[in-house]
Amino acid sequence: MTDQHTSKPYAVEVTVAAGRDRAWAAVTQPELLRQWFGWDYDELDVEIQHIFVNEATLQAPEQMGWADGSYLAVTGDDERATVRVAREGSRSGDPDRYDAIEEGWRSFLIQLRHFLDERPAGPRRTLYLTGTTTGGRALKAVGGEPVRAGKRVAWLVDRDGHLVVVAGQEPLDSPDTGPVEVTVSTYGLDDAAFDVLRKRWTERWSRVARDARVTTADTPAP
Repeated sequence: MTDQHTSKPYAVEVTVAAGRDRAWAAVTQPELLRQWFGWDYDELDVEIQHIFVNEATLQAPEQMGWADGSYLAVTGDDERATVRVAREGSRSGDPDRYDAIEEGWRSFLIQLRHFLDERPAGPRRTLYLTGTTTGGRALKAVGGEPVRAGKRVAWLVDRDGHLVVVAGQEPLDSPDTGPVEVTVSTYGLDDAAFDVLRKRWTERWSRVARDARVTTADTPAP
């Protein structure tokens, strides 16, 4: 992680339809983290252990922090909670510049909210699509009417109930081409249904992205 004196400050938060205790469990228990954080790949369990167990320090009740000065805090009551991730940093420079950690949390908290609000049944399985394209082409491939979350992230729940999160290094409204990733979170699919979905997304994504790749649980991280 970058030194806190030179890193960009940010604050990202979501409000969830779950009590404070349940939200805190979802960000601290590895078996629950696996149901929403990131995407399936061969080292996901190691990543979760590293970030949320080995590197995180308990700073206060329902608040953990990391060495770069960032922290995650859960506040609220027995019915609703707010999960906030923030980092202090230098306020010099362009406040809109791309920061991978900030945008990562923006996507991850959308996934957390879906998990807590919708309470999907069954284990999560994901498709992680990467490639180079414009935000407009990526959103067109996703279809529907994605909801914006900042300039670089958008999401929707498709007609099959899968959460689809689109994140680009360039603003999604920009005509510039850049790296874009799409995470499709599914729950409770058997192998046959998941394979059909994988083939469908692979075909769709290959039409709009250069160097298109689809990562699943049995695929090394890109």
